Amino acid sequence: MIRELNGITPKIGKNTFIAETAAIIGDVVIGDDCSIWYGAVLRGDVGAIRIGNRSNVQENAVFHGTHGVSICEIGDDVTIGHNAVIHGAKIGNGVLVGMGAILLDNAIIPDNTIIGAGALVPSNSVLEPGIWVGSPAKKIKDSNEQITEAAKKNAESYLMYKEWYTK
Repeated sequence: MIRELNGITPKIGKNTFIAETAAIIGDVVIGDDCSIWYGAVLRGDVGAIRIGNRSNVQENAVFHGTHGVSICEIGDDVTIGHNAVIHGAKIGNGVLVGMGAILLDNAIIPDNTIIGAGALVPSNSVLEPGIWVGSPAKKIKDSNEQITEAAKKNAESYLMYKEWYTK
């Protein structure tokens, strides 16, 4: 479902796959070559949602913000795992957000970072590049070439998967 709200229609980039049961509402802009999977909800009613190119939002992920407080900004080549909640966070390029992770208002996730499955990144957190796990999230490893490659490979896999659905 792609739904206009308050006179604002979502904008979807070229070669982007939107699953039939995804909900994309209001002030949402999605870049080129992205994929938004089944059950994902991108609710741009109280704050904007911006997603860069080649990013993927997996099943049942939820994007939202707090009116007058936060918006969702997602960079290029980002993977948002199944059941993740992105509530008004800013995510850099080449980031992998694990399944069930929760990123709260105005959290800042830098480029080339991995947020582990089930991690909680509290409001207003400003992370450093690396691997973050736990609740609240704690850094367990500095960023390096392996982390950058792992996040990149995951995003590239979803470029292939979306093609299976668009033929």
